[in-house]
Parts: sequence; C-alpha cells; structure tokens
Amino acid sequence: MDTFAHYTRVADGFTRVVGGVTDWSATTPCEEWDARALAAHVVDTHRRVLSRLDGSEPAVLGPQDDPRAAWAPVRVELEKALTDHGDQQVDSFGGQAPFAQVVDTLVCADTLLHTWDLARATGQDETLDLTSVSKAHAFLTPMGDLMRRPGGFGAAVTLQDDASAQDQLLAFAGRDPRVATS
Repeated sequence: MDTFAHYTRVADGFTRVVGGVTDWSATTPCEEWDARALAAHVVDTHRRVLSRLDGSEPAVLGPQDDPRAAWAPVRVELEKALTDHGDQQVDSFGGQAPFAQVVDTLVCADTLLHTWDLARATGQDETLDLTSVSKAHAFLTPMGDLMRRPGGFGAAVTLQDDASAQDQLLAFAGRDPRVATS
C-alpha cells in the first residue's frame, strides 16, 4: 500500500471517531489526557510534522480550541503535502528521511493508536484497520524501550499468545485492551 493510501485509511478511522465524540472530558487510556487533549495531540502532531517541510513553528491547539474543527483542515494540508512534497527530506529521529516516510511511519502509527484511545474513551467502535495495525507494529517494534519514557508509551502489557494483531499492538504500546477506561 502506498503512503497516501495508508495515511488515508488511518485518517478515515480518526475522522470517524473524532466525529462521534460527545464528551470531550472523557478519560482516555493516556492518563495525562482527556478526549479533547488527546484529539488536540493528534492535530498538533500533524502540524509538527508539516512544519518540518519549511522549518516553521507549528501552531498548537489551546485548551479551548475545537480539535474536531481543527482536524479536517490539517488532514487536507497533510494530504496535499504528501502529494507535493513526499520526497522532500525532513528531520526524523536525529537524521533525515523523506516526508512521506515520516507520515507512513510516525504519523500513521501515532494517529492509529490514538484513534483506538479516543474510541475506547468515548464508547465507540475500537476496530482498527488491520493492514495499518501491522505496519504500525513493524515500525514500533524495533524502538522497544526507547519509546517507554515519561510522556511516551507505558510498559508493554502481557497478553495471551492468541491475542489479535490489534490487541498485540495495543499491548506493545502500553495499552491493555482488556481493561475499560474509567
């Protein structure tokens, strides 16, 4: 699957879930964020990655800004940037990588995981695109403990060997799909 198609599948899932949020103060699996802050994080991550194209300082959503209203335009901007600047080299994990690669890996994995977080928090369908689940797991696995730091993922959760691919990804990323958000 090419990057544009991959991103579109992931973004469609987030669009569906963010559109169904009725309680922006809902507790999420990310302990430091409620539903509003989590959705704002996804928008802000998109803006940060887009800013790598020109070195600008990205705008950040404030606590009273509407993340649902901010989502559609940032998604369109990222899709246009993929088309126009996909091959452009940008900063990525201390080196350089094509913009499309950063979207295909970092942006898609972050958006996918937070789609599940937001769905879980707001009582929506938590089913993720299985192709995207596989790609996210392949991207994240080599990072191992590098992503388990304050402000990052929590400790991996141990599940039974027969857990679904989606549940295995979530567990690797420190989420326990067996536990409801309180």
